[in-house]
Amino acid sequence: MAGRAAEPHVIWARPERTGRGPKPAYTRTDIADAAVRVADAEGLDAVSMRRVAAELGCGTMSLYNYVPRKEDLYELMMDAVGGEHELWEPSGDWRADMLLMAHQTRALMHRHPWLPRLISGHYGFSPNALRYLEHCLRSLEPLEASAGTKLELIAMVNGVVTTAVANELSTAERARTLPWSAEQEQAVRMAYLGGQLATGAYPRLAAALTQAAGQVDLDEVFQRVVERVLDAFEPKP
Repeated sequence: MAGRAAEPHVIWARPERTGRGPKPAYTRTDIADAAVRVADAEGLDAVSMRRVAAELGCGTMSLYNYVPRKEDLYELMMDAVGGEHELWEPSGDWRADMLLMAHQTRALMHRHPWLPRLISGHYGFSPNALRYLEHCLRSLEPLEASAGTKLELIAMVNGVVTTAVANELSTAERARTLPWSAEQEQAVRMAYLGGQLATGAYPRLAAALTQAAGQVDLDEVFQRVVERVLDAFEPKP
């Protein structure tokens, strides 16, 4: 199959250009930027070797000379958007720094709605991913915990951010594709829920929803959820 490598490889371990031939027409940055543009505009499913080659103005087979596999293309995309993280000088307050990074990652995922689908440990060791991990570990230096525990903390925060954003994006996407307004959809569903609760079959749920009634602020919910994750890693007195 065209572009299929004969054995496993890491794209970052491969030189961008080999031999003494002419200078390549495109860089990995060019290719990643083109793929990200397609994904941002048309969704991840629109990203293919053929589509990215067209975006660059080259032949599909030519693109395989730069990127042997579609998985490599995804990795280039992940690394490209990962470079948007702003890595600041740690404040000395590990909780504040991790909260700030969580909010920054959430904003990054909303800018690139396809990103949660690609989050995987498989793509976790690209150049920008390594810089991100190093920055987080540096921010966590004041925390009295083992290196392994700190890595677990980073993974849990990232998992919470990814899950939260995936739910937010799913809700927003559904609202955009409905033939009626989101308010109409919500009214119908709430009416059904109210009827079910009125049967008395779900007293605990009815009480909980009554207490939680009101407009939900997703920013506040996100903040609380991340803080609860960080609470679990606070040193015990």
